[in-house]
Amino acid sequence: MIVADTNLIAYLLIDGDRTADADAVFSRDPSWAAPLLWRSELRNVLAYHLHHELFALEHALALAQQAEDIIGGRDFAVATSDVLELSATSRRSSYDCEFVALARDLGLPLVTADRTLLEAFPEVAVSLHDFADGRQV
Repeated sequence: MIVADTNLIAYLLIDGDRTADADAVFSRDPSWAAPLLWRSELRNVLAYHLHHELFALEHALALAQQAEDIIGGRDFAVATSDVLELSATSRRSSYDCEFVALARDLGLPLVTADRTLLEAFPEVAVSLHDFADGRQV
């Protein structure tokens, strides 16, 4: 199992430059977990695509359902104290730190393409490309 950040979920579902790597990550480990926040973040990504008329509402709803199927109930609450401590020491957003806190809590790698997260949390964060290629924490 891995902790997937919202961008990884979006890369898997929305065709783009990183979809092939996201597919490879999913092939290596299809059991993905995320903090509860992932739903709101993904809704925001989908809303962006709707606002820019990149796809229709029906497609956005289908992608949201696919994402829920992928996470499959493996979304978890994280402790506010953990998130704020991580944010205070790293100066990363509380949103980013929710994913880090969950990865630490579960003892899992956080797979991300976010360079700042990779630099701030090398003990838990592994790059999307490295994980896709079979290199992980």
